[in-house]
Amino acid sequence: MAAPVVSLVDLHKSYRLGETQVQALQGASLDLHPGEFTALVGPSGSGKSTLLNMAGCIDQPDRGQVLLAGRDVSRLSDDERSRLRNRKIGFIFQSFNLIPVLDVVENVELPLLIQPGIAAAERRERAMQAIAEVELEGFARQRPDRLSGGQRQRVAIARALITRPVLVLADEPTANLDSATTQRIVDLMRALNETRGVTFFFSTHDENLIRQVARVVHISDGRILDAQGVVPNPSGPR
Repeated sequence: MAAPVVSLVDLHKSYRLGETQVQALQGASLDLHPGEFTALVGPSGSGKSTLLNMAGCIDQPDRGQVLLAGRDVSRLSDDERSRLRNRKIGFIFQSFNLIPVLDVVENVELPLLIQPGIAAAERRERAMQAIAEVELEGFARQRPDRLSGGQRQRVAIARALITRPVLVLADEPTANLDSATTQRIVDLMRALNETRGVTFFFSTHDENLIRQVARVVHISDGRILDAQGVVPNPSGPR
C-alpha cells in the first residue's frame, strides 16, 4: 500500500469558549491514502471541522503530529506551511466562497496567483481545463450571482483542483443543495477522484452521500470511533 497522503497522529486540540474549555480533539488518529474517497461522520460538536482543519494545515494541534506528504507540519514556518497547503491541498466550502466581482475563470485561477513562476497564459489555460472538467465551459465569463447553487459548487471544485493537489477537503459540500443537484455533485467528485486519483476527505450528514463512499470515518467527542472501508486506488494518483 502506498504511503499515506496525510497522517494525523494522536491529535489533541482545545478551545476556550467563554468560561468553558472545549476539548475539540482528544487523541484522534487517522491515515488517508492516495485515491481514497472518504466521509467523516459525527454529530455537531464532535470535532469534524477541527479534524478537517488539522488535515488542511489550517490549524495546529496542542499535541500530536500532522504529517502531510511525509513532512511534519509542526516543524514548518507559517510561510512554508502556506506554500505546502497551496500546492498539496484543495478546499471546497459549504458556502462556495467565490469572489462575487470575479467571473468563473478568475475565481478558478485564484490559487495559482500566489504560485511564483506560473505565467498568465498558463494560469488561464489550466483554469479553462478545470472548468471543462466540471462541465461549465459555457459559463466561464459569468459572475457567481448568475449561477445556480450547483454551478457555484462546481466552480468551487474546479478551483480546488487547479493546483493539482494530492488531497481535497470539503466541509459539508452538499449541505446547501437539493437532492438532485447533490447527486450530480457527488457523481462529479467521484469521477474526478477516479480519473485523477485525488484523495477526497469530506464531512457530511447526508445519508445518500455516505452510502456512496468507499470509507466512512466516525468521530464523536473528539475521538475516532472507527475508520472502516477500503482503499479504492492504493497505487496512488495516475
